[in-house]
Amino acid sequence: MRKYYQFAFTILMILGLLASCSQDEKKYRIGVSQCSDDIWRDKQNSELQIGAYFHDNVELRFAAAYDSDERQIQQIDSLVATGIDLLIVAPNQVSTISPAIDRAYDKGIPVIVFERKTNTKKYTAYMGADNYEMGHLMGEYVASRLNERGRIIEVMGLKGSSPAIERHNGFREAIAQHPGIQVVATLQGDWTEPTAYNTVKQWLDKNKDSGKIDLVFGMNDRTAMGARKAFEEAGGALPLFCGIDGLPGENGGIKLVLDSLLDASYIYPTHGDQLIQLAVDILEGRPYEKETNLMSALVTQDNARVLLMESEEIMRQSHRLEQLNEKASQYQNQLGNQRTLIFVALAAIFLLLALLVGIYMYYLQRARIQDERMQMEREQLDFYTQVSHELRTPLTLIQGPLDQLLRTNDFRDASDNARELFSIVRRNTHHLTALVNKMLDAQVGIHNPKMSSAEVDAITVSQPIAVPAEVPEQDEDAPTVLIVDDNADIRAYLRSILQSKYSVLEAEDGRRGLELAREHVPDLIVSDVMMPVMNGLEFCQQVKKDVVSSHIPVILLTARALEKHQIEGYESGADAYITKPFSPELLLARIDNLLQSRHQLKDLWGMKPATETVAAPAAVVVAPAPAPIEDAFIARFKKIVEERLPDSNLSVEDLAAGMGLSRVQLYRKVKALTGSTPVDLLRKARLAKAQTLLQTSTLSVSEIAYQVGFASPSYFTKCYKDEFGTAPGEARKS
Repeated sequence: MRKYYQFAFTILMILGLLASCSQDEKKYRIGVSQCSDDIWRDKQNSELQIGAYFHDNVELRFAAAYDSDERQIQQIDSLVATGIDLLIVAPNQVSTISPAIDRAYDKGIPVIVFERKTNTKKYTAYMGADNYEMGHLMGEYVASRLNERGRIIEVMGLKGSSPAIERHNGFREAIAQHPGIQVVATLQGDWTEPTAYNTVKQWLDKNKDSGKIDLVFGMNDRTAMGARKAFEEAGGALPLFCGIDGLPGENGGIKLVLDSLLDASYIYPTHGDQLIQLAVDILEGRPYEKETNLMSALVTQDNARVLLMESEEIMRQSHRLEQLNEKASQYQNQLGNQRTLIFVALAAIFLLLALLVGIYMYYLQRARIQDERMQMEREQLDFYTQVSHELRTPLTLIQGPLDQLLRTNDFRDASDNARELFSIVRRNTHHLTALVNKMLDAQVGIHNPKMSSAEVDAITVSQPIAVPAEVPEQDEDAPTVLIVDDNADIRAYLRSILQSKYSVLEAEDGRRGLELAREHVPDLIVSDVMMPVMNGLEFCQQVKKDVVSSHIPVILLTARALEKHQIEGYESGADAYITKPFSPELLLARIDNLLQSRHQLKDLWGMKPATETVAAPAAVVVAPAPAPIEDAFIARFKKIVEERLPDSNLSVEDLAAGMGLSRVQLYRKVKALTGSTPVDLLRKARLAKAQTLLQTSTLSVSEIAYQVGFASPSYFTKCYKDEFGTAPGEARKS
């Protein structure tokens, strides 16, 4: 009995060790000393936190000095005293913060200097943008914007800070290359909007008669906006305002440029996630770059909307990632609590059984426990099998499209930050798939080694085999449909609907759509309305105005569902207007109807059977309700054919040249309008003319054959008989 209690005590000790083993993982404490607290720092701190989500053993400790050297020195010393493993610091000024950085470095703590520089060499790595280059490029932009002539004011950042010094030097060196640009004043600010407002207002009050100011350069967007408010209060014509930071969001520089409150800004990169990765590389002894210069970009009216859309999408994804992380933390805490409760419950049950059951019952109890364990293992195997299969489907749907996306040009042209985020998602998706497979394989190998090979194959498929989608082979004569839409997903969806019946062309905007319409002359066009470069309404109008494409039916496919929108569509020349969402069957039926209405055979020369008397060539017969431009095209084509009818060497190339079109354009246009090829129509015209001459003249059959362009009377006789069912001589006798 005593040995039994000793055994029970040993089990309790083992359970305690198992419960505490998860707490032994190495944790890294990273201190972050920010020189200020503003929207730029908020964005960077958020990115730092998101970067930490991918490293479970990283703890961040933030401190903001609010532009105070003394406060930042105290905060750095305090962070070091708490036992941080690495320090990230953005110095308020170049020289004043150096002693505190030196003290941290001398204690063996790695130091990453970020965004602002220091005059000490005691740091592990530096990451930031080139502020001198930023100021220089902004100076070049200002000179170009003012056509190298004008009067400007420069509002500096915090005195003594490296960004203010370097941006000023770069800006003034660039301006110095343009003698027509005069820097009227260089005013001292401190990166904040109120200080810039007061400084500029005081200068304006003292220099009311100094003349017109053409542009104000603030060393950040808030400084530029403070200057703008001062000029607005002063009245009069406003100069242009330029800043630096280019943050996303409602009050960010990109939105200010888009709203024309600023003429230009310059994106000052934050890259908090990249900074965290650098810190982890240093802490874990991996290779790293000592000096990292971040890329930046100028924001103007030309690119502000695109940059804002991209930034807002990244912010939405970041917010979603934060929500997912919070949920994951909650689930992890719940799982930890449940694990502790399970250990405690198992220990209590085991001790209770040990007290109530004697040595005699021990063996019986062990047998019962063994049976229960076997049952639990079977249920566990069933559970793992079911969960693994349930996870495979969404993982495949994530992994497949993601792998396709990573092979596109859009991904290859994406920013380094976006490419890194995509790589993280892809890497972890593959990792999760491997874990699911490994988990199921392990359970099968441990708990059910005697399963049949068929059962094992059914359960342990490691990866779905990607089979390329097969596109049905197209008939060479299949109608061609041109899709015009700026949304790649919509184009792909429409292509998947149409490619089984039609040959599909694609264009990403109206201008490209016009080029393809003229080049290929498709049988039908499906176009969106809201597009960049050229919208769908203008595109439709241009199609209908062009002699090459005027006959092509156009379906406008759009989410604009109001009656007035439909009226606009039809007034632009559209043949059909379908609102989103739509059914594939509706779209296919509408396309079929439009194509059938265009494929009615038209007889341009009104040929009649030989038994009927025709005094002269009949009038042109065209499709129902043709457009005026189509009438003009048919009349011109008929005129050219009839003028050159006696020429036996007349070719389709000659006809195309006479119409001012290429051979392919003429073929597709004539075929769509008449249902016949230009060669067929030329032959019909000659036979129609011959039929008239046989009944109205005394010329011989041979003379008539040569007069209508046949090189051989025998060939003329054959063609005439094939067309009218009787020989030319018999037609004359009748």
